[in-house]
Amino acid sequence: MLNYLRIALRSLAAHKLRSILAMLGVFLGTLALTGVIHVSEALKEQARIETEKLGPNLLVVLAGKPTFRRSGSLRYGGQTTTFKLEDAEALLANNPFVKQGTPFVTKNSTISYRRNTINSQLIAANADFPAVRAAPVAIGHFFTKQDVRQRAKVCILGFTVASKLFTHHTQAIGKIVQYDFTNLRVIGVMPKRGSDLAGTDQDEQVFVPITTYMRRMSNQDWVSGVFMTLYTDKDEEAAKQSAIAIMRRQHNITRKTDEDFLVLSPKDVSELKTQALQLVWLLGLMSSSISFSVGAMGVLSIMILLVQTRKLEIGVRRAIGARRSAIMSQFLLESSLLSGIGGTLGALVALIIITIVYYAAGYPYVYKPALIAGASIGSCLLGVVAGAYPAWVASNVDVLDVLRDK
Repeated sequence: MLNYLRIALRSLAAHKLRSILAMLGVFLGTLALTGVIHVSEALKEQARIETEKLGPNLLVVLAGKPTFRRSGSLRYGGQTTTFKLEDAEALLANNPFVKQGTPFVTKNSTISYRRNTINSQLIAANADFPAVRAAPVAIGHFFTKQDVRQRAKVCILGFTVASKLFTHHTQAIGKIVQYDFTNLRVIGVMPKRGSDLAGTDQDEQVFVPITTYMRRMSNQDWVSGVFMTLYTDKDEEAAKQSAIAIMRRQHNITRKTDEDFLVLSPKDVSELKTQALQLVWLLGLMSSSISFSVGAMGVLSIMILLVQTRKLEIGVRRAIGARRSAIMSQFLLESSLLSGIGGTLGALVALIIITIVYYAAGYPYVYKPALIAGASIGSCLLGVVAGAYPAWVASNVDVLDVLRDK
């Protein structure tokens, strides 16, 4: 066996350029397949982690219909003004599966402190927001129910907002910042939370009492939606149907097509993102399949070439007693080695690339050893299949014709 391996390596080394070109297709196919599957699994894991961060048994009712941005993040809330505060109160009061909740309003604007100004997203909610969204405050405290009743001009800063406005985020407490020409006193700073399932950077958010925003900052009577915590996740479907019935009754809606709201759970959002990524996964799979096919043709062509250039060697070996099975095994080993090297290199390079992608994008580090091993083994099997015909041709070379010609 070792002798066969030495002969195979010597043969491939004698045709370096052709061998590299034959490996290239298998290399690219394995690279694409390994990379696409790993990144897809990392995105799924990230969605799972983000789902857990949203809070236990969460249900969201949104104004309007959410849509995906080109970046893959979810834009929700829209510009509809039909979701009133009374609707939110009805949802929280009349849904028997809801433990607690908070209406909320979102708005993108700028916040400033002295000469420092940054873009941020304002979240107006009530005092139950930390419990509903599993979002405890790192420094200071969240606003209270009394703050909500009194329409207090206070705010809690996201970690990035506090870090950019002040030399150190711990210096934010007690300072007066300006949001949309309204002065707000900072009473808390959130910990690092990262992006949520909608693709929003939660560290760039600013939180204010919903009454403060709706009465003092904007004078509006509509909200972006409601966050609700259920008693148990087993009630999710029943809670959804109850929320839909309440909203239809509030808005006098009879047909589903007329609904101006959407009821979602974190699982639903995760599934929406997964579906949006399916096309990317499919295109990656198609490209890897094409590369594998090209690689198989490359292995087939170079093995046929090797048979033609080594007919004398084959004839001599057959003349001194080599069996046909030995000749066939020799060429099958060469083809599987050629394809296996390309596949293994493709998997290793893919690992390096996806590690860089994980680091740059902040994705969880997900690796599939079974996939990597399977890609290498599959590449070897591809080489066996592609090299089967050339090996058969080599094993059936006519010894007398070869020796007579030479």
